[in-house]
Amino acid sequence: MTEPNTNPTRRDALQAVGTVTAGVLAGSIIPAVHAAGDEEIRIALIGCGGRGTGAAQNALQTKTGPTKLVTMVDVFKDKLENSHNSIKGGFKDQVDVPPGKRLIGFDKYKEAMDGLRKGDVVILTTPPAFRWVQFKYAIEKGLNVFMEKPVTVDGPSTRKMLELGVESVKKGLKVGVGLMCRHCENREQLHDKIKNGELGDIYLMRAYRMHGPIGTAHVAKKPEKMSELMYQIRNFHAFLWASGGAFSDFLIHNLDECCWMKDGWPVEARATGGRHYRDGKVDQNFDHYSVEYTFADGARLYLEGRTMDNCKQEFASYAHGTKGSAIISANSHASGRCPIYKDQKIRGSKPIWQAARETNPYQTEWDRLIDAIRNNKAHNEVERGAKASLACVMGRMAAHTGQVWTWEDTLNHEHEFAPTIDKLTIDGPAPLTANADGTYPIPTPGKNIKREY
Repeated sequence: MTEPNTNPTRRDALQAVGTVTAGVLAGSIIPAVHAAGDEEIRIALIGCGGRGTGAAQNALQTKTGPTKLVTMVDVFKDKLENSHNSIKGGFKDQVDVPPGKRLIGFDKYKEAMDGLRKGDVVILTTPPAFRWVQFKYAIEKGLNVFMEKPVTVDGPSTRKMLELGVESVKKGLKVGVGLMCRHCENREQLHDKIKNGELGDIYLMRAYRMHGPIGTAHVAKKPEKMSELMYQIRNFHAFLWASGGAFSDFLIHNLDECCWMKDGWPVEARATGGRHYRDGKVDQNFDHYSVEYTFADGARLYLEGRTMDNCKQEFASYAHGTKGSAIISANSHASGRCPIYKDQKIRGSKPIWQAARETNPYQTEWDRLIDAIRNNKAHNEVERGAKASLACVMGRMAAHTGQVWTWEDTLNHEHEFAPTIDKLTIDGPAPLTANADGTYPIPTPGKNIKREY
């Protein structure tokens, strides 16, 4: 991109989103959307992959009152049935989803939400491209929401999600976003210590997610008997329109937890990346990414991602300040005692503080969401989820175009991967067309500098 979009009307409106959200949360009387106490909260699961299954299990495991899964939706019957069997196996008395409530189809999310009462919960764990479409309908129906990350994949969808977030706050809806690291009690303690100055001024952060290929990030050519659309959705991590690609889906947690510790969002990103050893894989992802994010005060975050076999592996985030350093996460997103060190070496040093025990943020985020619903507490994570997603978009676009991208450039960019996402049908065309040889357009840094392919 050579010239940023500088439409002041849009920018002013979108920058006001945070102010409006904060004002509604802090200064308004939020209407009750579900009775407190032990009234049953009914749940609909839309998107029955692994993360959706896990989210439903966490919802049923909360302890503040009865919860029941009553509807499930997907576009793949095998995924839905596998998810249903898995959830019912652990929560037999809390799963009441007969065959007539196991719905297959793009538009079946509406039927599922129509069957809930105001104040019930819908879980949105379809590929991220569908997030704003389904969230919009949930707001219309007065439903509380849990949505998986990322919640947007480009500038236009981020703008839509920010606007919908304001609307959901005004309606008093409780919305959780699956950036569960922010519900880790140990990280909360570390954040408090950083805010209190125990690390001094944070001038550098480092984050790594480096391991072999996982999930559907790298895929072979489409089977002949499978439709193009269903193939792309089945392998959504492989396609930018559906998920933002492996960068957005896999690196967002490390990026978000670092921005949390810094108490800010980056203003600029520059990056590199590339593809190696494709071995017949036709996805749109790079095999490695390296991004330098800059914050408003000049501090840097270096984010490294790699999905290649037989290479050095690391899965961690670190913070460095003028008085010491800290491990934000290590080995996984779910655990870690967040030690603080008085030096910058970390390895081989003895921590001067660490949390007493490891916790499970996946469950904590659900405990807090259900508690907010039952007791009418302010709880809406849409704005944060959208901004974390936009930070991913900014870094990914910097790598894919070979240009420096600012926060404003990214937010106001006009390229939308799937502008007709709300009109897809099972037997219709896909938003992305394959090349004649069965491959797909890939990012070409330095050539297509106004969009990613």
